[in-house]
Amino acid sequence: MNRYGITLAADMYSPKDAKEKLPAIAVSGPFGAVKEQCFGLYAQTMAERGYFAIAFDPSYTGESGGQPRYMASPNINTEDFMAAVDFLSVKNNVDAEKISIIGIYSWGGMALNVAILKGKWSRLVRHGKKRSISN
Repeated sequence: MNRYGITLAADMYSPKDAKEKLPAIAVSGPFGAVKEQCFGLYAQTMAERGYFAIAFDPSYTGESGGQPRYMASPNINTEDFMAAVDFLSVKNNVDAEKISIIGIYSWGGMALNVAILKGKWSRLVRHGKKRSISN
């Protein structure tokens, strides 16, 4: 649930046979997509590479709550990413010092907002047509 009281739906992906605390990653975007589409594939691929990953539907979209449906709000969608990071930070199987985020296409802007607001990151990726950025 984000700080606006909207419940977010997410799919979780974990590496097979993981026994220790893992680096984690939250993935979302682009606008209009749902977790079963492209960003679910990103999360699955990151789990195959050793991350505990979540792909979440943003507020007003897919299985997440919020009215009216299929609306975008940069403030609320930034908060969605922050709620996903907060969720990951308290998971027993996640190393809270190694949380990353991926914002796909237009969600790259939300990821950058979160990086500014949260401050400390293991890694931030904005994926778009021709470039990605990472620290």
